[in-house]
Amino acid sequence: MDHRLNIVLIVGSAPDAVRVKDWDLSAFTSCVVINNAWQLTEDWDYLIYPEDFPPDRLPSPQILANKKVITAKEFVPEQNHFGGFVYAGGTMAFTAGYWALGFLKPDVIAYLGCDMVYPKEAADQSHFYGNGAADPLRADITLQSLEAKSVRLMAIAQMNQCDVVNLSELPESRLMFSRSSLTQLLDKSLSSLSSSLTSRLDKNLVNKALDKEETYSYMAPTGRYWEVLNEFDPIKLREIDDLWLNSLVK
Repeated sequence: MDHRLNIVLIVGSAPDAVRVKDWDLSAFTSCVVINNAWQLTEDWDYLIYPEDFPPDRLPSPQILANKKVITAKEFVPEQNHFGGFVYAGGTMAFTAGYWALGFLKPDVIAYLGCDMVYPKEAADQSHFYGNGAADPLRADITLQSLEAKSVRLMAIAQMNQCDVVNLSELPESRLMFSRSSLTQLLDKSLSSLSSSLTSRLDKNLVNKALDKEETYSYMAPTGRYWEVLNEFDPIKLREIDDLWLNSLVK
């Protein structure tokens, strides 16, 4: 009999994330909320946020008493272990994934509310709490292709025996992970997970992308890659992004 999967839920702030309010999160091993997403449910375990997150948006000390907060002190070493911020993409959706992969060692990472799509017609409702800054869309050398960065996370996760799925019901997403409903996810067995890990990526192209990363050796050990941008060539990063995108078997 398959053991119970270690499933980590990562919740972002897209309008679609409000669905988590109606879910029984006891089926998940852990729930990681990003930035303001702690407001959506009381049943989260970890709150992860960047150094520039406004202190007045943090939960009260009473709420935090039985929770765990993940800051740069915790997530920078984990993300560096998986290649660093320049290659992984400098936005919290990916940082949360790499931190969870390294620290929580899940069988499955499930994303909700992290599609990073900001329709112009919904400009006044870009996030569940109203209008917010579209952080992933800022001009950033590490975020030239959000799709490529999502494929990279999926590949690195699979190399660590972890599947990554997207629970979003939105028609569009920048995440290239397989879509799953909550029911399908919770019905997943270890054997079905094992088969899915080998089905979507071209291993040869994955290895080429990783070899390019190692060759260029673009690292910012502190996590503050924006302080050393002159060390990184955007053309070479696009070359690596293209390899990641082409590694995804359509």
